[in-house]
Amino acid sequence: MTEYFGDWSGNNNGDADEIVESETVETVTRTTTTTRTRKKSVAPDKSSTTKTTTMTTPAKLYGRELSAYDEVDVDELLAKLSQEELTMLAKEVDPDDDCLPPSLRNNYACEKGPTGPLNRKKLIEHINKQALETPDRPEVKPYVAGVIRGKKWIPPPVPDKVRDAEEQITIDLGDEYESALTTATQEEIIDLAAILGFHSMMNQDQYHASLLNKGQPLGLGWDGITKATKPKIYPMDPPNDADPEQSISRVRDNDQTFLDLNWNNIKNISDEKFEKLFEALKTNTHLEVLSLVNVGLNDRTAQLLADALEANRSLRVVNVETNFISPSGVVQLVKSLLTTNTVEEFRASNQRSQVLGNKTEMEITRLVEQNPTLLRLGLHLEYSDARHRVASHLQRNIDRNCRLQKRATTSLSLRLPRGRPPAVGVDSSFFNLTPPSAETTTPTSERRITDKPLPVTDNESVLDVPNGTDSFVRAAPPDIHPKPHATPATPEPERRLDP
Repeated sequence: MTEYFGDWSGNNNGDADEIVESETVETVTRTTTTTRTRKKSVAPDKSSTTKTTTMTTPAKLYGRELSAYDEVDVDELLAKLSQEELTMLAKEVDPDDDCLPPSLRNNYACEKGPTGPLNRKKLIEHINKQALETPDRPEVKPYVAGVIRGKKWIPPPVPDKVRDAEEQITIDLGDEYESALTTATQEEIIDLAAILGFHSMMNQDQYHASLLNKGQPLGLGWDGITKATKPKIYPMDPPNDADPEQSISRVRDNDQTFLDLNWNNIKNISDEKFEKLFEALKTNTHLEVLSLVNVGLNDRTAQLLADALEANRSLRVVNVETNFISPSGVVQLVKSLLTTNTVEEFRASNQRSQVLGNKTEMEITRLVEQNPTLLRLGLHLEYSDARHRVASHLQRNIDRNCRLQKRATTSLSLRLPRGRPPAVGVDSSFFNLTPPSAETTTPTSERRITDKPLPVTDNESVLDVPNGTDSFVRAAPPDIHPKPHATPATPEPERRLDP
């Protein structure tokens, strides 16, 4: 198609006429048909123009418009199809319906009958055998040691700006530090890097050797290869040899010496034994530590434990980690701690449900904030709000407990009798001296105590003592003036009576 574009005034000013060749490319979509026109100008001095034409056409399916299928009954059409046609249609259509089982939604339909029950071991052996027997695909260029196959990657050169910037970064450490770093050995540089915390510059063996001051291992410099270290062998924990029947009987008998019950990792404990134990805990007054880790507790036995905790008044530590307790069961256990008010440590992590959920964590947080005696809680809380509130409340309980213990210690020290203070400045040889009465006689010039009673004045009195004992003289009471700083009164003159 050729079009002519001339001047509207009819004057071309001697220029060549412009002939535009247009190529029309039509793109048909579902609803519209768009025509893109690309035009090429013959005259080099004239600017080209672009003309775009867009026209809308209705979408069609099998030569008919889509609106013609609105009144078609799909069920009626499917009823007219045969079984073979329905099978072919099902292979082409994949229904996106969650209510259908995967076997009906899947296009694949195996027509081969089963050869027998599934044997996973034989299936894996068959797959491995097929993989070994199947030849590898031939390589275009066979592998040869030391020969690069294909194009070798060459890193691009560093830009001049980056290289200049790296060269300009210089640090003036002073002559002393410069000489020390220049003459330092590689082992000393590694130790310095470990002290400064440059972990990426060394491997783990070098870092620990620097911290422990053991000396750097040989052959492990900056370019050394880290070798795998042999793992340390730790002995296995001995099996728990506790007898459940004996423990239940001691708890039931309220044994004063039985303070710690440990059933950790004991397998196949029946629910009847748990029922007997929890029933005995209600009347026990001496057991302080109850540890039931990995014993298969479920929600039913956890509810029995919660009832026992509400009645018990002596337990301080309860540990039920690694069991099959649901989040609701954990909430019941935490709620039971509000009644006893004696449990200081409660642990119930690693249960059947790893995530408790926001609602459960908020409920546990509310119950913990109402508990004034809980000091330690072993639970994994996912939300930071719950963790912060629980940690703050436990810290307040710990501070209150410390104050109460300090106050009790102070009051006890005040009630206890105080002993005589130790002698200050007395040598030990003082206690080895012989009393003077054993070496010298009593001088005769001093007054000796005799059995004769001493004369008694008017202001003294003699105490009545039993026969055979000495008499004691009671001194007269001192003359204490009631007002010592008062001015003494002037004595009145004596009155003499005339005869």
